[in-house]
Amino acid sequence: METITLIADRDAKSPVAEAYRTIRTNIQFSNVGQELKTIIVTSATPNEGKSTTISNLAVVMAQAGHKVLLMDCDMRNPTQHKLFKLTNKGLSNCISASEEVREVIQKTGIENLELLASGPVAPNPSELLGSKRMEQLLEQLKPDYDYILIDTPPIMPVTDAAVLSGKVDGLVMLVSSGEVTPAAAKEAKQRLLQAGAHILGVILNKVELAHTHGYGYYYYYGSDSTSGGGHSSLKVRWKLRRY
Repeated sequence: METITLIADRDAKSPVAEAYRTIRTNIQFSNVGQELKTIIVTSATPNEGKSTTISNLAVVMAQAGHKVLLMDCDMRNPTQHKLFKLTNKGLSNCISASEEVREVIQKTGIENLELLASGPVAPNPSELLGSKRMEQLLEQLKPDYDYILIDTPPIMPVTDAAVLSGKVDGLVMLVSSGEVTPAAAKEAKQRLLQAGAHILGVILNKVELAHTHGYGYYYYYGSDSTSGGGHSSLKVRWKLRRY
């Protein structure tokens, strides 16, 4: 199971936090001239670090003065409410029970950053995410935020990310080098494209220096040892690749 660390909030001057800021900058400039407000961050397979990435990305975007909504659309394995120590009343309540979405959005304690938790685990997540009501919620929330960052389940095991990908402005896929085969990554990308996704780029996690030739922009940071919280050191090696 992925252990999520909000290093960008706890140690904003660390090299790891700087890596997240680099990703923020690349995303912001990846779609110049077109609206880029709703963004999915997902992965090909489980436990690659997508929830860690999106929560820290939300923090650095908020730190830059942008009003950010972090939306947990992983109704199968919700994590963001636990990270921010909030209740899990949220998205599924709004879609299936028609509760007012602004009533369940929660403040995270970080300036400019709010959370829409996933809500109780639903029996039919793909249908909820693909519903007209979900589309209406996104349109309703857009005027209130500069960015809406959306955490979804991984691409390969279930269809949730693909179903939602055609309803947002862009998508970033995280791939864990050495853990996901090139064939699996390619298949995940193909599923997204078939669903109408606008892929902004790929973040390649846990990559070795020797493997970086020919992949465009590459940002290397060593391990960042953090004290407290019971977490081991976080190692980040990022690439952002345009499609």
